[in-house]
Amino acid sequence: MQTDVVRIGTRGSALALAQAAEVRARLMAAHDLPEEAFEIAVIRTSGDRIQDRPLSEAGGKGLFTKEIEQALIDGRIDLAVHSSKDMPTVLPEGLEISAFLEREDVRDVFIGRRVERLEDLPRGAKLGTSSLRRQALALRLRPDLEVGMFRGNVQTRLKKLEDGVAEGTLLALAGLKRLKMEHVASAVMDPETFPPALGQGAICIETRVGDARVGGVVETIRHAQTGAALACERAFLAALDGSCRTPIAGEAKVQGKNLRFSGMILTPDGREAHEIAGEGSVDDAAEIGADAGARIREKAGNRFFDSWD
Repeated sequence: MQTDVVRIGTRGSALALAQAAEVRARLMAAHDLPEEAFEIAVIRTSGDRIQDRPLSEAGGKGLFTKEIEQALIDGRIDLAVHSSKDMPTVLPEGLEISAFLEREDVRDVFIGRRVERLEDLPRGAKLGTSSLRRQALALRLRPDLEVGMFRGNVQTRLKKLEDGVAEGTLLALAGLKRLKMEHVASAVMDPETFPPALGQGAICIETRVGDARVGGVVETIRHAQTGAALACERAFLAALDGSCRTPIAGEAKVQGKNLRFSGMILTPDGREAHEIAGEGSVDDAAEIGADAGARIREKAGNRFFDSWD
């Protein structure tokens, strides 16, 4: 590869920087290059600036990506590192997801202020989360809970918990592992009853379409199985017009040449939920996801989706 410095764009949170550093380390190892060959550029996004209301009210998932994507379009960075679950299903013209790193643990964890499990929270206790999916799943299990908005990075949320803003919160285990903070988790949620966000645990790399130089650099660290799983999950999300306003969960698992997918949609109050499953060849990953999305949409009916509006 050429020796020009590769500029990696990322958000500035501790987790985002850890993810960018992981990408850099993998690229350094793959190309036998020093750290100086890769520059990490921090870009503040709208999602980082807006802390006073849920993302669903502020504009959705693109709030964590649009400024970084503009820097990529403008040529100020060469590649962008994102949490896959933050990525909208439709990307700006001229950009593409060119690689996924091997996926981390997809599960959520519960962190309690005074109890170890979600089930142990006192009746009517306040649960802090900014995720509609986590809200819906929690209320499905514990309809008595009061759910309050909990925005901010991992450290901010833990401080809010310590200060008594809520009695418990939910975070992704993958993020805690990348921050070497998994010890703060009180309990790991069962993915059968508390399925993850689509894309959870996977780091993706976004590049310019047709950029052969950067594409060649990134190709060396692409994890094919994770790519297939995410192609399925993103197709499911796209079939449902999914955004931060829609409580959607699911996971695709790849075993050899086979892919299995399970998905769920819920109303924000958790009172109604529909589940779907699909299976087939890993080569048909996107088709499996899209088909599952079409089937669950038909199963739930228009009335269900009208409740989101």
